[in-house]
Amino acid sequence: MKFFKTIVFVLCTLAFFQNSINAQMNAKKDAEIEQKVEKLLSQMTLEEKIGQMNQYNGSWDVTGPMPGDDYNKIRYQHLTNGQVGSMLNVISVKSIKEAQKLAVENTRLKIPLIFGHDVIHGYQTMFPIPLGESASWDLEAIVQSARVAATEAAAGGLNWTFAPMVDISRDARWGRVMEGAGEDPYLGSQIAKARVLGFQGSDLSANNTLAACAKHFAGYGFAEGGRDYNSTDMSIATLRNVILPPFKACVDAGVATFMNGFNDIGGIPATGHTDLQRTILKGEWEFDGFVVSDWGSIGEMIPHGYAKDKKHAAELAVNAGSDMDMEASAYVENLKALVEEDKVRELAIDDAVRRILRIKFRLGLFDDPYKYCDEEREKNSILTPKNLAIARDVARKSIVLLKNEKEVLPLKKEAKNVAVIGALANDKDVPLGNWRSQAKTNSAVSLLEGIQTVLGENVKYAQGYTLTKGKRNFLNELTIIEEDESKFEEAINLAKSSDVVILAVGEDCYQSGEGRSQADIGLLGSQQKLVEEIYKVNKNIVIVLMNGRPLAIPWIADNVPAILETWHLGSEAGNAIADVLFGDYNPSGKLPVTFPRSAAQIPLYYNHRNTGRPGPVEMVFWAHYTDETNDPLYPFGYGLSYADFEYSNLKVSSPEMKMEDELQVTCTLKNTGKVAGTEVVQLYIQDLFGSITRPIKELKGFQKVTLNAGESKDITFVLRSKDLAFYGADGSFKAEEGDFKVFVGGNSVDLKETNFTLK
Repeated sequence: MKFFKTIVFVLCTLAFFQNSINAQMNAKKDAEIEQKVEKLLSQMTLEEKIGQMNQYNGSWDVTGPMPGDDYNKIRYQHLTNGQVGSMLNVISVKSIKEAQKLAVENTRLKIPLIFGHDVIHGYQTMFPIPLGESASWDLEAIVQSARVAATEAAAGGLNWTFAPMVDISRDARWGRVMEGAGEDPYLGSQIAKARVLGFQGSDLSANNTLAACAKHFAGYGFAEGGRDYNSTDMSIATLRNVILPPFKACVDAGVATFMNGFNDIGGIPATGHTDLQRTILKGEWEFDGFVVSDWGSIGEMIPHGYAKDKKHAAELAVNAGSDMDMEASAYVENLKALVEEDKVRELAIDDAVRRILRIKFRLGLFDDPYKYCDEEREKNSILTPKNLAIARDVARKSIVLLKNEKEVLPLKKEAKNVAVIGALANDKDVPLGNWRSQAKTNSAVSLLEGIQTVLGENVKYAQGYTLTKGKRNFLNELTIIEEDESKFEEAINLAKSSDVVILAVGEDCYQSGEGRSQADIGLLGSQQKLVEEIYKVNKNIVIVLMNGRPLAIPWIADNVPAILETWHLGSEAGNAIADVLFGDYNPSGKLPVTFPRSAAQIPLYYNHRNTGRPGPVEMVFWAHYTDETNDPLYPFGYGLSYADFEYSNLKVSSPEMKMEDELQVTCTLKNTGKVAGTEVVQLYIQDLFGSITRPIKELKGFQKVTLNAGESKDITFVLRSKDLAFYGADGSFKAEEGDFKVFVGGNSVDLKETNFTLK
């Protein structure tokens, strides 16, 4: 025992010294980079500085001759004379190498470009959409997912991704809810850190990393009415306590860049918001990377009614702290004149360029502008069997079992007469999701294929419905076929003659994403009617939901015995779903967002504040609807398993906690089921009174725990005063003395409860 303790002491000592050495080396490296940045900055003309602040889309063939059209000809000339600092959407090693060559070999100072792209949930190997992946509550899996995406994208020549999107949203109508981590600032913060770490790795100068970009700063997910690009209006308390924490988590994780949002906040567009960008981000948080606008958002301050013209917009944006102009050409056309007119100080230009150069040095682009441009690596590092295996594992961890009456699931692999119904079941493209980067069309494993791998000829298929017609792509709106029962008869007959029906319904992947807000969040087209008709002839139904947002499906929830939420799971979707359907994987996913019973309940979220009349009471005078319950269809944190879990013995280490102390929260978790399973144990608190009204519950911790059948385990959480802190009435971030409830359980509703006092 003594020998063991000695070994542990030696290892800890070595680790301490190694960390100390690493910190010293990193500090030395940062100091060297700062010296190089300042030296280069001192050599630059004003025009060259402004060029670094300009980003263009790769809208011409950079591998060919100078384009003939005037629009792209000017951009080509800007690229070769040092008036471009970055490009986006230049794809492939060949194209990126040629664009880099144009910039480096034709400009005086040979400053390399940084190449960005929307690598959101994979590059060519597709992972679950971010909302779906967040349902895994598995931070290690999320790191691994982002790591694979970074490795593939970097092998394709890219060095910057416009991810993670860390917008908190409480509105299922908003199309971009699919791109974030849901409604909770704590879970969102943990996932934000995990994704930054996955993209950037431990050394940003390695050639298999991407500079990450925290977006959209800030409040974009609070768009009024759920309509994308719309105005937002929230209190300082909501901004500070709900919206900003995931962004701060990104800064703490060392994120390289930020992107501002399309929205305005209290009448000031985010792109021109000085308090957000200079006071909070670069001042209070000491962020030393750079801020890029969203696509054209500098120019969009004109229709916002905040800027007179593009020149005025450039002035407002740069003075507010927006460092790089994506696709508005506002800086390259106007900043020199604005400096000469004393409307913009050259110090503001220097600050922006210093930040941009700093990231380029950290990426190692000055050491080798072509370090990401290896065609052999591109050929061998993308869509590998290893990456697909990881995608399958992450996908099945993201599946949420919403209902399983009479233990319909898991199905037996020897099952006969299984019907698979629904156009989405035989679709190899929808599972790839929106923001699919370089995924090949129709490359996903369909649900039908996954089931056929298990059952072979014991499964029959009927389409049942057609959901869309016409164009399906990122740029165009979908046309939903509202009424079409032409394929009902075949599906109903198949269901009638089958022992079990696996019915896939939900959304096309292009129903959610940017610009795809939706007032109706139920099943569109003829899907709902088909479900009800099939239910009349065979009640033994497993609903497989494929969707990019929470869906309002109260009839299905009330009637159908088994429901799986599978989101848009990516390349290995069908195999992952089959793993869960047939019991090769026990589902452990939990909802990162509330599912409403009706769109009319929106916004609906678990961590709301109480009212002075919370109810229910006998008379009508309390906060409620007269025609709908206040309760969600499925609450935040909810998800079932093929195992059953029992919570008991919830205790706190002391009924009183001092500010400088910590409090242990313990409980016992037991698997009372017949199979091994994994539970996400969730810790919530309620601050019963404060200088501002507080949420009825706040997530403050979670643990994934795997138990064999009949096994028990004691679970411990630690609360510190910083975990209880919030931005209060005086604007400061601190914990306030008072009484607290603490809850532990498997979702935000079904909880054990105790209490303590903070003094």
